[in-house]
Amino acid sequence: MDEQAASTDNNDSGRILDGLLEILEDMIKDWDTGFSGRIGPATSLMNNLTFESIDIVMLIVAIEERFGRKGLPFEQLLMLDGHYVDDLKVSQIVQFLERELRSGTTA
Repeated sequence: MDEQAASTDNNDSGRILDGLLEILEDMIKDWDTGFSGRIGPATSLMNNLTFESIDIVMLIVAIEERFGRKGLPFEQLLMLDGHYVDDLKVSQIVQFLERELRSGTTA
């Protein structure tokens, strides 16, 4: 990968992370999560931010609106071997979005 491509990837990653953090901070601003500190890549949605299934649905809608992409295959992120995952970290969502937004395809 050349230097310009690496720089573009880093900019995309930073833009995606910033957008996701903004969404999450807005979602939890009135919640009593008991979480102290700033949300970052290692933050766990269920364990740290006390997300429930309806919150995941709301997050997906907010992500699709923020990034202007409907129909992203979130089942790839939310399911493993036919079962729902127990938790997600912010970094996992960022990696998923980097891959899917770069691919330019929707369901």
